[in-house]
Amino acid sequence: MTLNVNRKFNKNFNHKRIYRLMKIFRIQSVIRRKKKPYKRSPPQHVAENVLNREFTAEKPNEKWVTDVTEFKYGSSKKVYLSAILDLYDGSIVSYVLGHSNNNNLVFKTLDQAIELLNGDHPLIHSDRGFPYTSHGFKRRIDKAEMAQSMSRVGRCIDNGPMESFWGTLKCEKYYLNKYETFEELSKAIDDYIRFYNHNRYQERLNGLSPMEYRAKAA
Repeated sequence: MTLNVNRKFNKNFNHKRIYRLMKIFRIQSVIRRKKKPYKRSPPQHVAENVLNREFTAEKPNEKWVTDVTEFKYGSSKKVYLSAILDLYDGSIVSYVLGHSNNNNLVFKTLDQAIELLNGDHPLIHSDRGFPYTSHGFKRRIDKAEMAQSMSRVGRCIDNGPMESFWGTLKCEKYYLNKYETFEELSKAIDDYIRFYNHNRYQERLNGLSPMEYRAKAA
């Protein structure tokens, strides 16, 4: 705007003056505002990649992986799904859908999963997202006597099974429909995870669903 005004009137007004006048007359640019660079806060706790892409488990609740993914509904509204997957059978142990990607979402998912444990102490693997590197997450896994593992920076494949599940969920359910409300999307995710755990038969599980395979181990 300063360049245009100065060239049109052959002046050399300061950009601050132009901005002040624009504010007085409530003139505002329609171009996208520049986003401030995002500064990551330093992690409170970081774990080694103990899982090390060993994506098989000998028994239920031996190795868990976890992550958060994003969905959109309506006019670009966002929700976030946090889930924990058991590497023994690929079942979804717990999941929480929420409007914010924050510590509370991840903590609720972990708390739900821990309540299902019966003397087991699984290794839990995640990326280095802020909820997983927080003191609150570490306190919860320490209290449950669980071990923690984290992907290396920029290595999504270190959490491959969780990424694979997100792809399956989105291809087989989410991308096939349009969701106008949170309730519609929430129900679709509930229905799919129930189907995935109980009725989605898999060759690697000898033709059984995850929960059928899990029941045989029990």
